[in-house]
Amino acid sequence: MPGQEVPPSPQVSEADPGLSGWDDPLASLRRVLAQDELRLYCQPILALSPGPRKYPMAEVLVRLREEEESLLPPGDFLPVFERYRMMTELDCWVVGKTIEWIAAERPGRIQTYSVNVSSQSLDDSRLVDFTSRALSRSGVEPARLCMEIDETDTLQRARPAATFSNEVRSIGCKVIIDGFARRSVSFSALKELQPDYLKVDGAVVRKIADSSVAQLKMKAIVRVCAVAGIGIIAECVEQEAIVAELAKMSVGYAQGFGIALPQPIVSGGVSPS
Repeated sequence: MPGQEVPPSPQVSEADPGLSGWDDPLASLRRVLAQDELRLYCQPILALSPGPRKYPMAEVLVRLREEEESLLPPGDFLPVFERYRMMTELDCWVVGKTIEWIAAERPGRIQTYSVNVSSQSLDDSRLVDFTSRALSRSGVEPARLCMEIDETDTLQRARPAATFSNEVRSIGCKVIIDGFARRSVSFSALKELQPDYLKVDGAVVRKIADSSVAQLKMKAIVRVCAVAGIGIIAECVEQEAIVAELAKMSVGYAQGFGIALPQPIVSGGVSPS
């Protein structure tokens, strides 16, 4: 990949040549990364209280470019990366390109960008090593980059998730637990991971305006996070009534199609002010 030393992926045996319709999926995945056939988007995150930036954060999203610039959503190609155990290589590509974007972006725009981390990368040292080197080369302040770990991984793979979180924080980046309270509210991972933010899952957020159960869950999250100094981001916000309810409950940030649509990250492009 031009300009980036993305670590090679491990070899995979017994490959399925028909996966995703590619004759040689492994070779195709390597070509996708080497020839930059992926496209990055970002979805701005709204601050629900007054501050210097209306959108202080944004989540980075990835799409795969096909013929004639048509784009495939993650659900169509991420399973192929997972099958061939190339998720860490993909994560490195996304992190590298995001850091390049932050370095090139003019000051005064979005302060912090978050990148989703795959389960495969949690116990693979290549991602943290790559991130540290890329930040050092670029001069980008590490705190401008957040790593999002899915709550399922924090519960089912607690030790690798905690180790990864500690390593990420040791190089100055921030940590987000994504999909929090998707099934039940559990604060067990907070002590070990010490995240900077929790992203409360849409399963709670969508019901916040008319469900007493959802409101109780959110109030419990707000209380614990206030004591622990953890920021709260509500996901999947689509209605003004939900925005108003979240602000009333002292939730700090909101993200979703009702806040802002994902927009392409391109050289010389425009990001929210």
